[in-house]
Amino acid sequence: MATAAPSVAAEHAQSAAAPDPDVDELIGAARGREARRLQDRNRWSAAVLGLGFLGLASALPVLISSARSPGALTVLALVVSYAAASSARFEVGHGVFVPTQSVLVPMLFLLPLGFVPLAICAGVLLAALVDHFRRRLPLEQLLLVPLNSWVSVGPVAVLAVAGATNPGLRHWPVYVAALGAQFAIDYLAHAPRQKFVNGVPLTLAAKFMLSSCLVDVALAPIGLLVALTAVDQPAALTFVLPLIGLLVVFARERQVRIDHALELSHAYRGTALLLGDVVEADDAYTGSHSRDVVTLVLGVCDRLGVGGRERRDAEFAALLHDVGKIKIPAEIINKPAKLTDEEFALIKTHTLEGEKLLSQVGGLLGDVGRVIRSCHEDWDGSGYPDGLANEEIPRVARIVRCCDAFSAMTTDRPYRSARPVADAIDELRRCSGSDFDPEVVEALASVLAG
Repeated sequence: MATAAPSVAAEHAQSAAAPDPDVDELIGAARGREARRLQDRNRWSAAVLGLGFLGLASALPVLISSARSPGALTVLALVVSYAAASSARFEVGHGVFVPTQSVLVPMLFLLPLGFVPLAICAGVLLAALVDHFRRRLPLEQLLLVPLNSWVSVGPVAVLAVAGATNPGLRHWPVYVAALGAQFAIDYLAHAPRQKFVNGVPLTLAAKFMLSSCLVDVALAPIGLLVALTAVDQPAALTFVLPLIGLLVVFARERQVRIDHALELSHAYRGTALLLGDVVEADDAYTGSHSRDVVTLVLGVCDRLGVGGRERRDAEFAALLHDVGKIKIPAEIINKPAKLTDEEFALIKTHTLEGEKLLSQVGGLLGDVGRVIRSCHEDWDGSGYPDGLANEEIPRVARIVRCCDAFSAMTTDRPYRSARPVADAIDELRRCSGSDFDPEVVEALASVLAG
């Protein structure tokens, strides 16, 4: 018993580390948008908002007077630090987070307040140019630079109205208001544009931005601490550089891990499709039948709200649920007469053979193999190979079981003709609660009804 725990722990770790197909899709889509030329709506909306920012940022130095006169090295250090923080891109499913708040806050207290938006725009531009040459992105992506600089306008406006010149903890209500204004202006600059360009609902855009706001909230105190010291000792700006450097390293490592996860996900899909081709080459009916089951399974998953990893597992399980039949002699698989007890016992081993085959592949497909093992379990516990019942049977296996049976009934076989769809649905309902999960039966019937 003592030796079993590490194995169970390893399985849980492997499952947790498995790529999430929803996140993969979002990240892949975001990378695809970055690598492509801007579409008309994207280009023109970015240009309009960018010109609006540049006009406002050019006017702010005139509108907001300031007695601050930082040295050229301080200005350069802040711009370069902001550029470095901008390059620490943490990809998540719905976007990219950058830890720029730790530099934005010191900028608000070290630079003339009216010049802060232009300085931030310079930092974003520097980071974008480096990213352009490093990743070979289209040059017109630089149109997004002014758009991504709106984040500075809210805090500048609040601090200018409040007249808070030097940083001090007693001004914390002003800083909270400045942070709130930052989020509000950033949302107003990006959310309507996302709705216009990509059709993203405003409420969903707010949900997406929430995580980014939480990152900024966490980093703002660090930036304030640096500002408190750097007002008298500008060299204190160097205190934040190790943090930014670490974040850049962590972001790059995360990007590499995501690259590997995406490659692994594509490799699993390719392996699954290859095995599906092997099944079809061995038995054309089984291969065609499996593809039909995939379509039905995905429809039922959508009807039941099954998503993420479970939906991907369902797709692979539907495609490969009969892969173990390549171990069964073709004369038994295609026998036009009733099988003997010995032949049927051999047929029943195909779920175990499928699990064994996929366990040799390992990883995600190894997990799918464990689902395939249960794809002939019955709701009342009378199925095989383990006699599981009800919720003991993995939900994906229950879905595949029902769709597999429907596809088999409505397909011609050497020993019988296909049944009409209506008759097959009636049969599923007759066996609902015994062979099949009642919820899955009704979901499949709903899918077939359109």
